[in-house]
Amino acid sequence: MSPQESKRYNFIVRTIWTFIMISGFFITLASGHFWCVMLILVCQIATFRECISVTSLSGRERKLPLTRTLNWYFLFTTIYYLDGQSLFKFFQYYFLNYKILNLISSNHYFICYCLYVLGFVIFVWNLRKGFLKFQFASLCVTHMVLLLVVFQAHLIINNVLNGLIWFLLPCGLVIVNDIFAYLCGITFGRTKLIEISPKKTLEGFLGAWFFTALASIILTRLLTPFTYMTCPVQDIKTNFFTPLTCELNPVFIPQDYRVPPIIFEKIGISIITIRPIYLHALNLATFASLFAPFGGFFASGLKRTFKVKDFGHSIPGHGGITDRVDCQFLMGSFMNLYYETFISENRVTVETILSTVLMNFDEHQIMQLVIALNDVLYSNGIISDRVHGKVAELYSFK
Repeated sequence: MSPQESKRYNFIVRTIWTFIMISGFFITLASGHFWCVMLILVCQIATFRECISVTSLSGRERKLPLTRTLNWYFLFTTIYYLDGQSLFKFFQYYFLNYKILNLISSNHYFICYCLYVLGFVIFVWNLRKGFLKFQFASLCVTHMVLLLVVFQAHLIINNVLNGLIWFLLPCGLVIVNDIFAYLCGITFGRTKLIEISPKKTLEGFLGAWFFTALASIILTRLLTPFTYMTCPVQDIKTNFFTPLTCELNPVFIPQDYRVPPIIFEKIGISIITIRPIYLHALNLATFASLFAPFGGFFASGLKRTFKVKDFGHSIPGHGGITDRVDCQFLMGSFMNLYYETFISENRVTVETILSTVLMNFDEHQIMQLVIALNDVLYSNGIISDRVHGKVAELYSFK
């Protein structure tokens, strides 16, 4: 195959797989929060595998028992520690019927600590003379990847549970920024931006910022009318066709803002009414344009260090999963911290209280709570004397 034919073939393959990925992503979004979480879990596992494969010296690994096994052990222990508690609340009713599950969820952090210590002990027991430098380097690389990939993926999962808009909006902004950085770069690019990525230009970097900011307004306008996007998830089985209602976060409700005097003199308008989400979207666009790309630059530096073109070949024409999501991890973690700092109301809901009760109370304490609530409702005239007596009789201790 000639170079020209090869280039054309790669372009066709890349285009086909681009549409496959876009279609798969929107199908996953429509399928519900659970499948979005599964997508993130698959991406983080695939990224972990690719990063470990790139940074490993396989020839030396084959001479050592348990090295690869320990890598995967630490991965799943970390996923269980970070994501277990977030997902337990959606299965809390099952824990009431199975004491072993209730015990596991109630002692989640201690169990995770014991699992990690077990892995640490196995690592030390597996140390071999002549391989010590390699083994400790492998342990450090594994923990670095766990921090940069799994921890940030955990924050992205929290974004999904907080409302799909906090997952889709930052993802979309990174994609738009990547596209327009390329288009502006090949059109206006003259000044090299960073040594590690010689094709990146300052003009493309700044031009993409403008178009990403514009896209943030458009995406926000398209997504905010749907409660499926704006409401936090209460039932993990929710999908696009499930009626979803909630009390909207104030950022989605129009608010009045006073125009600064210097601007008022020019436009003659003293008050503007706007949804705060648009202002937050512009902040997200700024991060997606000026900071998230450095996740990609970091990945480029890592590939150059180990002299590889791509992290893998799992996506024909695109390289590996890591090549497509390198910027998404940094953007997703920022989105979560931004949400918790500036947007979240930290509401105490029935679901959060119930989750706390089921995770921490035994049967005797739960019955005491029911009796106490029964007395409070009766004393406030919310339930009748008959209902109060019946509940007290049902839950009385023998």
